[in-house]
Amino acid sequence: MVAFGKKLKERQIVEWQGYYINYKVMKKKVKQYADQIQAGALNQRYVLKDFSRMLDKEIEKVVLFLLEQQGVLASRISELNEQQDSLQEQPDLSKVTELREGYRYVGRDLLKLLFFVEINAIGLRKILKKFDKRFGYSFTDYYVKTRANHPYSQLQQVFKHVGLGAVVGAISRNLADLQDREGSYLSIYDQPALPLQEPVVDAMEAAIDRLGYSTTFLNFSVQRSLIMLEELPTPVEEHVDDQRYHFMSLLLNLANTFLYMINTYIVVPTADDYSMSLGAAATVCGIVIGAMAVAQVFSSVYFSAWSNRSYFRPLVFSSIVLFVGNVMYALAYDLKSIPVLLLGRIFCGLGSARAVNRRYISDCVPLKIRMQASAGFVSASALGMACGPAIAGLLQTNFKIYKLTFNQDTLPGWVMAFSWLIYLVWLSISFREPAQETEVNNVPRKSNAVENDDLEKGVVQPLLLKSADDEQENEGECDGSEEAPEESRRPANSIVEAYRLLTPSVKVQLLIYFMLKYAMEILLSASSVITAYYFSWSTSTVAIFLACLGLTVLPVNVVVGSYISNIFQDRQLLLASEIMVCLGILLSFNVVIPYSVPQYVCSGLLMFVSAEVLEGVNLSLLSRVMSSRLSRGTYNGGLLSTEAGTIARVIADVTITLGGYLGQSRLLNVTLLPSLLICIACIFATCRTYNSLY
Repeated sequence: MVAFGKKLKERQIVEWQGYYINYKVMKKKVKQYADQIQAGALNQRYVLKDFSRMLDKEIEKVVLFLLEQQGVLASRISELNEQQDSLQEQPDLSKVTELREGYRYVGRDLLKLLFFVEINAIGLRKILKKFDKRFGYSFTDYYVKTRANHPYSQLQQVFKHVGLGAVVGAISRNLADLQDREGSYLSIYDQPALPLQEPVVDAMEAAIDRLGYSTTFLNFSVQRSLIMLEELPTPVEEHVDDQRYHFMSLLLNLANTFLYMINTYIVVPTADDYSMSLGAAATVCGIVIGAMAVAQVFSSVYFSAWSNRSYFRPLVFSSIVLFVGNVMYALAYDLKSIPVLLLGRIFCGLGSARAVNRRYISDCVPLKIRMQASAGFVSASALGMACGPAIAGLLQTNFKIYKLTFNQDTLPGWVMAFSWLIYLVWLSISFREPAQETEVNNVPRKSNAVENDDLEKGVVQPLLLKSADDEQENEGECDGSEEAPEESRRPANSIVEAYRLLTPSVKVQLLIYFMLKYAMEILLSASSVITAYYFSWSTSTVAIFLACLGLTVLPVNVVVGSYISNIFQDRQLLLASEIMVCLGILLSFNVVIPYSVPQYVCSGLLMFVSAEVLEGVNLSLLSRVMSSRLSRGTYNGGLLSTEAGTIARVIADVTITLGGYLGQSRLLNVTLLPSLLICIACIFATCRTYNSLY
């Protein structure tokens, strides 16, 4: 990204320049600390104390100016209130119009103040992140928690923004009172659901939301979806977002996600039986299930590139390919052909449009509802994962129509083919291709003023705690050198370049993502073979077990996102969940005692739930530390994480098939051993990467 110091300078309000945090000086100070510690001239305790004092002074400067400006706005609102009271006795339409314009003018000035707070919060977070990168990974949490929770905390002005909220409330209430409501004398407090048609109020509320300090299920879901947002986005007119947004198109996008996840997991309970009915070993189910993931490794890239130009055509292509793939999967039974079965699953993988689903939400959904849309993406994926095995469990029948067989093996293919055909018709009728972005994105910004539309844009995530990556920030900024914005903001144009943008901590996060996807795929894909060998479970029983596992996803996300993340630090949750996954894997081994249903179910549930917690926390951290250059373009952060998870699934499915050559009696331990080794490696990598400063 563009060097933050330069960007901060460009976006400062000229008359307030002396009240912004001095990011450039603090950045130079961090570099001096590093050099002096390396030379042995300073110790870490002094550095922590001195840097904390510097931050306290900078924050105090910002907060005192903020309070001063709040007082000015409050005085102006009081004067307008007096004028409004006088109108109660002698109503005058022209005066009412003038008064409403006065409140709007105050609102626009408040937007400037909110933007001032936002820029400073981003700068503070950036310098804390830079300090952590130089010296460790614990100072940010220490500083924020000690300052934010203190009764005299000045950070509360940013986090809780009670004063700013009161000013927003005063402006909103008075504008609502002046709005013609067909003779109604009710206020916004009496009927808060009544719409207030005031763009300036909407902009203020959106800015307040961006400044909110809370960790909720919604925020957690956004981070987990890896729909990455720019830290200081290029200002785009709000009406452009409105032109690109279409609710039914968003719904179709989420439906594609939901159906694809069903398509992925609907074959898991019956893949072993299908393989044996075609004369292959039961463990060939690993290849059958994994063939879809193999194709997805390639489809993710071309769908990501295609979404740069269109969203409708990739979704149409996806639906057609998935329809064909499922028909081939179903016909393989009557054709007695394993190659047709595998080719059908490969076609299904070639129709994976999850890259398009992510890009549509990131590019075409307005900021004010993007968090809800991202949460919908995560929820649709989770529900699809649960519904797939559940639907398979219901398809326990056997009949023929002409020469076509319909049984538990072929019906998943026929049902999904019919579903994709219906979806294709719905897509063709209801989807609206978003308007292409125009040069409005490239309109130069005036450095001496902040436009209203600029103020309406910004960061959706909680600003201070989100550790976005500034690895690409221009290190020459301290001595005055500058980097060309076009060069520093351009997206990666190849997988190799994208990989080079990954910091060591990001590589660890991707390794963890690989591990948890590998462990989950081993558990899910081998479940039908393992349970048939040890417990003689039927297809329906396996389907119920897998559906129950899938149903835990949303409750786990709610608990972690709304409660646990507010109590523990992310790296603590990361390490704890890795240990729990490791424990679940260890308990799954069949070593001495006879293998029992309670052992398998309890260990599998522990492994799966812990992996779900780990996935959420890991992706939350990954979304914060990923380079901003990976938030756009074909080779973006979402694609890299998808490829890491997909490759893990492919290797896991191949492991199951290869393990089958050693016999089903050894399959369980043979497939669990690599999971255990990778998990232990991830634990050591996490401890090394997130080594505490203290």
